[in-house]
Amino acid sequence: MIASKEHWEHIYQTRQPDDVSWTQAVPSMSLSLIKQLNLAKDARIIDIGGGDSMLVDFLLNEGYTNLAVLDISAHSLERAKQRLGKSADLITWIEADINDFKPEHTYDLWHDRAAFHFLRDPDQQYRYVQTAAIAATSHLIIGTFSISGPTKCSGLAIQQYDEKSMEDRFAPLFRKITCSTEDHKTPAGKLQNFIFCTFERT
Repeated sequence: MIASKEHWEHIYQTRQPDDVSWTQAVPSMSLSLIKQLNLAKDARIIDIGGGDSMLVDFLLNEGYTNLAVLDISAHSLERAKQRLGKSADLITWIEADINDFKPEHTYDLWHDRAAFHFLRDPDQQYRYVQTAAIAATSHLIIGTFSISGPTKCSGLAIQQYDEKSMEDRFAPLFRKITCSTEDHKTPAGKLQNFIFCTFERT
């Protein structure tokens, strides 16, 4: 299961972006997959577990105008707001545990890099998919550690995935379009293998 809110608040209070493994200067895989969907610039996009990820910065620069970021940690969201400055007012910020998230809107794209794999309990995985099915009217992009990737992150055990297990987990509510892997180089120089899958709502 995802660790407590206190765990993540502590992480973001005590570590800078270069001190955590998930930091990306350029979220190239996510940007490439989003571009392939040919979404309208006013498409509603939510980044699950986005924290202080740079993805929202790049999407703003690409001209997307309807963006939301969800994270359990208030400190992570505040860091992103400070980085963005006045542009932060263009984003909807949602402080919530994904286990308890009750969407107030539907989204054309639900994006998640490295949040879903913290859900190891089958009931939590099921609820995640059900929540995504309510919120996402069109597409999902899910990035998790692959079966060749780490077994832990931030001191927590995670769930590894391959293409079949990703497809099985989201069926029948979502149909897999494509899956691909990426080696993420952490700020410390280590490689972590991710699998990214794009799904469409059935």
